Amino acid sequence: MTVMTVLTAEETRLDGRALRWHAVCHVDELEAAWGEAALVQGQQVALFKVSATEVYAAAHRDPATGSCVMARGILGSKGWRRTIASPLHKQVYDLGTGECYTDPALALPVFPVRIDEGMVSVGLPAETAGEGAA
Repeated sequence: MTVMTVLTAEETRLDGRALRWHAVCHVDELEAAWGEAALVQGQQVALFKVSATEVYAAAHRDPATGSCVMARGILGSKGWRRTIASPLHKQVYDLGTGECYTDPALALPVFPVRIDEGMVSVGLPAETAGEGAA
């Protein structure tokens, strides 16, 4: 039997904001090369499994339109960088940084992901998770 004890532990990101981990699903529940939407602490998150050990998380809300559609975007790459194209107007975002390659005025919020003993967890800033900054 596997016991996970770190999935809700607070950590500090490089920008100094507190980060809280939230278990979302088992990695085997995600289909490769396909997005899935999940509600994590009241926030819609799009998950993208690109390999058995590589999962990305981003906001499900499209920065250009405000529609919650990013999980239905088109996965791709720009060089070695993983990308997602909005299914509506095809803006292309870097899944690692959130940078928009097609419109520098836009950015897609992205979140850290870890896989611990098969469980996918997403790290959200503590205040986003409804806990407020101390």
